[in-house]
Amino acid sequence: MTLDLVITGGTIATATDTFRADIGIRGGRIAAIGEGLSAPDTIDATGQLVLPGGIEAHCHIAQESASGLMTADDYETGSISAAFGGNSSFIPFAAQQRGQSVADTIALYDSRATGKSVIDYSYHLIITDPTEQAVTTDLPAAFTRGITSFKVFMTYPLLAVDDTQFLAVLACAAEHGALTMVHAENMGIIAKATADLLAAGKTAPKYHAPSHPPLAEIEAINRAICLARTADAPLLIVHVSTPEGAALVREARAAGQPIYGETCPQYLFLTADDIDRPGYEGAKYVCSPPLRDEATQQALWRAIETESLSLVSSDHAPYRYDDTGKFAASPAPTFAQIANGMPGIELRLPMLFSAGVRTGRITLNQFVAYAATNAARLYGMPRKGTIAIGADADIAIWNPDETRVVRHADLHDAMDYTPYEGMGVTGWPVTVLNRGRRIVENGALLAKPGDGAFVVREPHRKTAHA
Repeated sequence: MTLDLVITGGTIATATDTFRADIGIRGGRIAAIGEGLSAPDTIDATGQLVLPGGIEAHCHIAQESASGLMTADDYETGSISAAFGGNSSFIPFAAQQRGQSVADTIALYDSRATGKSVIDYSYHLIITDPTEQAVTTDLPAAFTRGITSFKVFMTYPLLAVDDTQFLAVLACAAEHGALTMVHAENMGIIAKATADLLAAGKTAPKYHAPSHPPLAEIEAINRAICLARTADAPLLIVHVSTPEGAALVREARAAGQPIYGETCPQYLFLTADDIDRPGYEGAKYVCSPPLRDEATQQALWRAIETESLSLVSSDHAPYRYDDTGKFAASPAPTFAQIANGMPGIELRLPMLFSAGVRTGRITLNQFVAYAATNAARLYGMPRKGTIAIGADADIAIWNPDETRVVRHADLHDAMDYTPYEGMGVTGWPVTVLNRGRRIVENGALLAKPGDGAFVVREPHRKTAHA
């Protein structure tokens, strides 16, 4: 067998197995797994881990907020940062604005993504205007295009859908084999808490956390699960930030419902104390749902350890600490005016590996599942997320012993800060391949914008375990 590239000497890990072998790559796909393979091009992975390339399944790239604020990262900078963090593909959002058709939304994001990404990509559609036309014609057309996940919001006045609209999207997704995602927070609870705090003169960044109390998430997750049950549809709850929310997901799964949950590094490594920093420094840590407390961190780690949550995604929402981002509304904004979100696409996997695998909290195989395999299964990417003959040669080679102290100066996004500045990590991806091509090696970017391809995704299978 003629091979293009062989990776030798490494320890291979998938979501289920760990073993020593060589990997032979031909035509961008894995063609052989065995011993003694040879090719004109070789990567020596002795002493290193050979893992599937990560799939970042929740990130905001070249996306406007509902108020028109653009994220700092486009498909070039965002994909480069993702690649340096061990990812070989990602799925940003294509966000529909009220009054905009689904077709126009997709065309807009095609114009922003085409020729820009260094890794493979797809879109999740954000649906804010689920008209009859959208639900009966436009979403099925998007599904045919290979966009097989739709996201809705239960909060934010310019984004939220009501329960009737939510049910319509769920029914459409179920009929066509798509997966619905939901930002689950109760809009009424948030509106009242926000109004009460502002009326009391409590305007500092730290008051963002009490303006989004845990009950807002708990109620909304419970309601979303009930709506999904009514529609007999699968549902993924994004960025779960409360122990009770994680428990609701676990209980629904135990009852046989196809409900999946995701959490994010910010809820595992940061707390509401970070929002209470001097001056406006806390604005860097404003995201929704908000940061909670150390007890919540431990509960979410237990949900990861027991696999009752399915995904750990970055929710990379890059708004700079300046008047293009956090201070776009005002030089001295109230907590309610600060742009929501923080960066993290490059650090998701190193931080999860360091705090999870290196401490023994999760196994290496669980890490692979959270890094790539579960996203591939849930979002219809069967040729990605694993190391198997016939799969795309999307591979990340890790030095499990490399230690680093996080510094924004070393990262590759278009941001001006990282919320994880100064944290220590052990384990780092040193070589990343996308369809058999080196995109990152020894700290250098080897890919060019446009090397990444759009991934036509397959239907979600309700029986897919993740």
